Amino acid sequence: MRLEKCWFCSSTVYPGHGIQFVRNDAKVFRFCRSKCHKNFKMKRNPRKVKWTKAYRHLRGKDMTQDATFEFERKRNRPERYDRNVTEQTLKAIPLITKIRHERQKTHINKRQQAGKSMSRKKDAKELDQDLQMLPKKDIAHYEPKTKVLVSQLKTEENLMEE
Repeated sequence: MRLEKCWFCSSTVYPGHGIQFVRNDAKVFRFCRSKCHKNFKMKRNPRKVKWTKAYRHLRGKDMTQDATFEFERKRNRPERYDRNVTEQTLKAIPLITKIRHERQKTHINKRQQAGKSMSRKKDAKELDQDLQMLPKKDIAHYEPKTKVLVSQLKTEENLMEE
């Protein structure tokens, strides 16, 4: 059973599924569903369509270079059957998938760090601006986090003293 890849979105095309388009120069394009086929006919670039794998790889949203992907690579040359090699391969598969999931988890965490720090800064700024909305007991222990507002407070204090 041969599993093909969709030309447009890079997802798996199982036997008996999808659409196959053969161009005049005998180049074969396989599509997983009509959505991909229609986008191809509209001459859309898969790298510019947000839901494709090419877009995600190009923008750094998915892991692209990882040693665990080498195991899934398509190999067209036949291999001589060896019981020991097959046994070792079957034992290695769960370990490889575990490693891949851990690496994907760290990749996602690294991508989310920037957003988390930006949201914290935004929240701190909003808290400094709307400090009067907090209960009185919480305001007594609070020190402004943003440096800009602290410097503004100092300049306002200096103006009031003069």
